[in-house]
Parts: sequence; structure tokens; C-alpha cells
Amino acid sequence: MVSNPTVISTFAGCGGSSLGYKLAGYKELLAVEWDDNAVETFRLNFPDVPVYHGDICKLSGDECMRLAGITKGELDVLDGSPPCQGFSTAGKRKYDDPRNSLFKEYARLLKELRPKVFVMENVTGMVKGYMKQTYLQIIATLRGCGYKAKGEVLNAMYYNVPQSRERVIIIGVREDLGIEPSHPKPQTKPIGIMSAIKNADVTGLPNFNDCYAKLYSQIPQGGNASNVIGKGYNSCVRPNPNRPSPTLPKTQTGHGFATIAHPTEKRALSIGEAKRISSFPDSFKLIGTYSVQWERIGNSVPPNLMRAIAEHIKANILDHAPQNPL
Repeated sequence: MVSNPTVISTFAGCGGSSLGYKLAGYKELLAVEWDDNAVETFRLNFPDVPVYHGDICKLSGDECMRLAGITKGELDVLDGSPPCQGFSTAGKRKYDDPRNSLFKEYARLLKELRPKVFVMENVTGMVKGYMKQTYLQIIATLRGCGYKAKGEVLNAMYYNVPQSRERVIIIGVREDLGIEPSHPKPQTKPIGIMSAIKNADVTGLPNFNDCYAKLYSQIPQGGNASNVIGKGYNSCVRPNPNRPSPTLPKTQTGHGFATIAHPTEKRALSIGEAKRISSFPDSFKLIGTYSVQWERIGNSVPPNLMRAIAEHIKANILDHAPQNPL
């Protein structure tokens, strides 16, 4: 039995995955992140976790192990969510987007650190259409590092997150451990957005003029702005109050109005409400403008989703792994 499994988080952002691992009883040895605001936010919430603030391309495996205080093969889990804009179905998917190649840096560290398990998260766009060839290349690369790897699409709304957010989760187990990778089964029924955001902090709302307040009131619950204005304006969504929120995007205030409006009020969602929708606790600290704070949340893995994954890995893989690997 592993009491406090260890994890290193790459592309850590503000700490959505890190919080999930912490809730599952893991000890984070190092976080890797380059964005200034994300790093400052991470340090506010995880003051005891060392941070490599810089380009992952310049982080060697030896330096990573030195900073984390481990030797090759000792780490339990290497976690990472490489930037996924090039795969995202929310934008123009580009096979040759340079951001798509950052997974190779993750794979490089994987090969150099040789952890028992890895977890790699990405958007579902990478398994759709012609992008699936890239996904198959990613799987082949990860398996080439000496791991049994398996990917599944998980929806956060079945893991105590009041948000319908599908993500590809690739889990790999080092071949010498002799254990097949697996994923957690759905754990909870979907949670309605209104029950989740009840009494949430609503301070710091962005200013929208009366024109957009009127627009919000005209959008039917569960509909979007195209129902009012016409085709091409479907980016402003008014959620059904009894269902999970739609996926929170990276950007909330494009084109002068909110991408996701409040289910019943004539306004955008607050940062406090966005935290609830993504399963961050009210006490989680965010800094910067409304748009920057929203971006931190929109780019994060929901903590409760990662908690479920981390608990599954501990119970079904790490607790059964040989005690003297490599």
C-alpha cells in the first residue's frame, strides 16, 4: 500500500490537477509552468510545492529530478496537460500547430524520469476527424517510452463536477510493473448548475451595458444568442438551471458579451460561480482581471475529476505495483 504517492505536474497552470492530487492524498514534488500569472496563482495556493517557472523545453530530466529530490524510477506519477489549442474543437484545428508538439517535451521527461505511472490530459478534438492521426502518434510515442498506455474520454459531470466537460485522459503504466492501465468509472449523477452556484461570491462582475442585459433575458434557458439575434451568434449560452453547465471556455468576454450567461439573471457568471462550476473551493485564490482569472479556470482540469483519476490510480495501480521497481 502506498500511503502518500508522489506526483510531478507539468503544464501545471494555476493548479487544478495539483489540487485533485492533493485531495487524493498525493505529495506534489514539483510543478512546471511558464505563465507568470499562473505561477503566481499556483504559489498562493500551494506555497509548499516547488515550482519550475520557465520553458519546459529547457528543463532536463536531471534538473527535474534534482528539484524534486528523486532518482530515476522513483516517482509515482508524472502528470501533464500540454497546451491543446491546436486540437480544440472550439477553434480552427490545425494539424501543424506548434503547440501540438509540446507533448513531445512531456514524453521526453517521461522517458528520462521513468515514473511508475503517467497521466496526460487533452481535449476531445485530438481524437476526432483527421486529428485522430495525431492522437495515434501521441499514443505510439508514449508507448515507445516503455509504457502500456490507454486513452479514454471522460466527462467531468460524472465525477462530482457541475460542468459537462469531456476530456481525453491517457493513463500509462511502466511496462516492468506488469499492470494494465485503466480509468475510473462514472461516480456521480450530473449536478445542476443552480444548485452548485447557490450563494457563491458574485463580486467583481464585468460591466455589460443594458443592451446585453436585455439580450441575456431574451435567450431561452438552455439556448444561446442565435435564438435571438440569428445564425452566427451562438457563442453566448444561457445554461439550463437544472443541468450541468456547458464547458467553461478559456475566454468569457469575447465580442462584448459573456460566452456563458447566468441561468436566471441578466448578467455574466462571476468568478466565484465559475470556481464552483469547475469544483474549485471558494477559498482558492485567483488574481488579476476578471478575464485573466476566468482564463485560469477555463484552462484548468477540474480538481474533482483529477481527484477521481488519482484515487483510481492509487487503488488500482500503485497499491499493486512491485515495491522495488527498476
